[in-house]
Amino acid sequence: MRMERVEETLERIGQEAARAPGGVLAFDGDGTLWSGDVGDDLFLALLEHGDIREPAHTALQALGTAHGLSPDLGARELAHQLFAAFEAGRVPEKEIYEMVAWLFAGWRVDAVRAFARDVVARREVKRRLHPETRRVVEWALGRGIACYVVSASPLAVVEAAVVEVGIEPANVLACTPRVEDGMVLPSIVQPIPYAAGKVACLRARTSQPLYAAFGDNVFDFELLSAACVPVAIRPKPRLRARAAELPSLVQLHPED
Repeated sequence: MRMERVEETLERIGQEAARAPGGVLAFDGDGTLWSGDVGDDLFLALLEHGDIREPAHTALQALGTAHGLSPDLGARELAHQLFAAFEAGRVPEKEIYEMVAWLFAGWRVDAVRAFARDVVARREVKRRLHPETRRVVEWALGRGIACYVVSASPLAVVEAAVVEVGIEPANVLACTPRVEDGMVLPSIVQPIPYAAGKVACLRARTSQPLYAAFGDNVFDFELLSAACVPVAIRPKPRLRARAAELPSLVQLHPED
């Protein structure tokens, strides 16, 4: 996977835009637009806050039982143990992404959004933006090219985070809990933007040409493969391991 400077990538995207006007860019969020994981930030903040409500606790008991944990544990302990089991490779990533989103079951949607905005501010996401991807976003928006963020983190926190880089929250596709009468439910809208689901969610929103896609990990691979210009941002080992399967994949040169 060769290294490419921002200017080279922008030139190639510009060539795609000249060939097929009206296209879009797609970005993963965590590790791609910013360092760290805003889903983890939200999860840890909720555990510290302590307000996991009864609908979420019931769902945690079901998920914990499915993975060999005692349903008699308290909500926070169950959530902690499920996350630890995920880190140990015993719970699939997809289930944990979904859990973090529905863990707010019993909250009102507006309260979740306010909580997420506070987390983004306190965790200083603005200071964690990657300069190289921020330059790409600024270039694209300055030319009227729509930028989508396709992330498996919870919708509310990704919507709050993208504001820091200038992207409209309406252009976020993220893990979304079902809602009834303004209240979060302990279930998730499917498919979630994870692996092949990233492409499915993006194509459900827009059929315009995908000029370029940006990602950092292996579950961005399908999205990267769908783009004319696939770009890795500070790639994790699992994405590096599959880079040879996508010969057009380049790594954007990191900037300070």
